[in-house]
Amino acid sequence: MYEERPSRLPGAVVWTNTPTGPGARPVLPDGCMDLLWSEGRLLVAGPDTRPYVPEGDPVRWAGVRFRPGRAPVLLGVPACELRDRRVELADLWGAAEVRRLRVRVDAAPDPAAALEQLALERAADTPPPDPLLGGLVAALQSGRPVGRTADELGLSTRQLHRRSLSAFGYGPKTLARILRMQRALAMAREGVPFAETATRTGYADQAHLARDVRELAGASLRQLLNEGG
Repeated sequence: MYEERPSRLPGAVVWTNTPTGPGARPVLPDGCMDLLWSEGRLLVAGPDTRPYVPEGDPVRWAGVRFRPGRAPVLLGVPACELRDRRVELADLWGAAEVRRLRVRVDAAPDPAAALEQLALERAADTPPPDPLLGGLVAALQSGRPVGRTADELGLSTRQLHRRSLSAFGYGPKTLARILRMQRALAMAREGVPFAETATRTGYADQAHLARDVRELAGASLRQLLNEGG
């Protein structure tokens, strides 16, 4: 069973996932990165451009999902180096430090809360992300075109692309597609007809929505809704 709540870290979400049956649902691209704990392991989920399906037997997970652009500053690594990857936190922070953190999380009665505390402590020791990135995400979430957004932020498209690779793991056009798909999924879950969803989220038509969802999520919109994705 999947559960989540807002984190004390602004813009983040704390979540847990306890398996209730065989198999695991794909994790869809959402523009975010996660700090993960699972059965004594600490990992980082990089930004996805395709659905990610956990391998092996279902296990218990806890995570902190950071708002787009926040995790690279906390982790000390450009997002593009982690794109479509799950990596051990020890590969980024060193084995000795992560061993100490892992013991701390393992011993906690609530691993998700312990993981959140680690993120809060890390955030207190690192600079805030570039405020321009928040403006970029807000503009793309509202459906503004990338070129217009670059102009409004006072950047060339090349500068915007370079900053986006470091902060989000991919260029602003890919980020815009992923954020738009997530808006469409949220709207469709609320019962908005697919054709209206396509129009309201900036797709050319319902067929365009269907193609984009299948390319990014690996399934049709209706399949995702039926599976609770």
